[in-house]
Order: sequence, then C-alpha cells, then structure tokens
Amino acid sequence: MEFKDYYEILGVKPDASEAEIKSAYRKLARKYHPDKNKEAGAEEKFKAVNEANEVLKDAEKRRSYDQLRAGGYRQGEQFRPPPGWQGQHGFGGGDDSDFSDFFESLFGRGGAAGGGHRGQPRPRRGQDVQAAVQIDLQTAFDGGRTRLAMHDPAGGERVLEVKIPAGIQPGQVIRLSGQGQPGMAGGPNGDLLLEVGIRDDARFRLDGRNVVHVLPITPWEAALGAAVPVPTLAGTVDLRIPAGSQSGRKLRLKGRGMPGSHPGDQLVELSIRTPPADTEEQRAAYDALQAAFGDFNPR
Repeated sequence: MEFKDYYEILGVKPDASEAEIKSAYRKLARKYHPDKNKEAGAEEKFKAVNEANEVLKDAEKRRSYDQLRAGGYRQGEQFRPPPGWQGQHGFGGGDDSDFSDFFESLFGRGGAAGGGHRGQPRPRRGQDVQAAVQIDLQTAFDGGRTRLAMHDPAGGERVLEVKIPAGIQPGQVIRLSGQGQPGMAGGPNGDLLLEVGIRDDARFRLDGRNVVHVLPITPWEAALGAAVPVPTLAGTVDLRIPAGSQSGRKLRLKGRGMPGSHPGDQLVELSIRTPPADTEEQRAAYDALQAAFGDFNPR
C-alpha cells in the first residue's frame, strides 16, 4: 500500500493549528465534492481530503500519525506498518466508512487497530488510474483505435486497445471501465482515465476545433489569382486564390476542421514564396519585373 501524507493532501504545514486544518478541509471539500465537481478524479480527491481530516482533526490520532510520519515516509511511497506498531484509536465509522487500506492499517475500522479482529472485509472498489495517451492528428480527426502498453503493480505489462472517438480534442479524457486498480474483497475494479494528447503535425496545427494550414504560393498566383490543390485531413481539395492576395491572408474552408456537433473549419494561411534567380534568364526576368513595377515600394 502507499503512504499518505495527510498534511500534503490538505495543503497545510505539519505544525498547522486546528483552525487551519478545519479551514483547509472545508475549502477542499467544497472544491472536490462529487455533487459539484464532475471532473475525472474529483471523487477520489474528495475521499482523500475526508480521510486526512479524519486523522488530523483528532488530537490522539494526529499524535499517533505524527510519530509514524517522523520516520521519513513520503506521499505515495510503498508503506508497511513498522514491526510492533500498535494503533491505539479505533474508528467508529462502521462498515459504511470509505477509507483507504493505509488508514485501516493504522487505525482499524469499527474497533481498535493493531491486530484487533475486524470481521470479514467488505468489498471495495479499486482506485481509478490516471495515464496519458498520445495520438496523431489524423487519428484524432478520423477516430479509430490505438494500442497502449500499461505496467501493472506486479511488474508485468498489459496491452490495451483504446477506441478514439472522431474529433477528440487535446486534454479530453477517455474512461476505460474496469481497467484501473483491482477491487478488494470481491469489489469491482477501478477505471483507467486516459488524458489525450495530440502530437505535432508537419502540415496542420489545431486552433480549437479549427485546423490551420500554411499554403505556399508563387508571386504570380498571388497577383493573378489561381486554383491550387490544398491538403485537408479529409483529402485534397481545390482552393481559389483571389487575385491580389498577400502573405498572411487566411482563406476559410467551411466544415473542413475537426468533426463534431459543431465542426470546425480549415483556415488556409497564404505564404508567398519567391523563386531563386540562379540563371541569367531568371535574373533578367526579375530586372524586367522591377522595371515594370518601379514605383512599387512595400515599405
């Protein structure tokens, strides 16, 4: 099991007063209460805050916990109660309490800790696990499946196939039911919460649900207008460049962005590229252009 630093969970110092602990608890309990906060992981944080408060608000429990914490344990480290540890404070929450194995190993549940009989353990749901998955932009656009290798606590590895919904955005979370930590005493497994990241793409960048593409064009295409092929995530389309266009101008391809109930657009940003003058004929052509537009000054 993992050691829990109750002071760190509440965001208070180890010498915090009773009033400071109460204030921190109330603030965090309001923030993570499941009735108000529907974000992934909020319920687990709410439970952790309640557990920390249960220990630190009780002078005897806190004193006993402080003696243990003085051994140098840190939040999240693997923990086993020291040999001869005797928790001295029973917890009267009954079978409806929902505290961690760490708490129960120190203070028991429904009676004195430290080896007292606690009866048949009740089923408990396993903890949710948070992880990240990186996908390419084309997969985010099309949807599909990707494979994800996960390390389990026993040191093994399992490969999961993750379904990606079309049009998913960076930061969205995919929930895989039952793929989190195993349940206790026959309880259900927790879930796996995957935060989606989208890798950089050489051709496109995301701007919300819109997709931006920088399109190189020639000076004559910009000056005279032209129909040119433009890549999109759904395939190549022809785009009409208006005569007299300048670098930086953005043209909109309606509905060619990320799919969804309100699909985004593709914004095509024009970038005029001048060809090199490597031969006498090419330099002469630039000289003729300069002569024809001698009065033009872009500055």
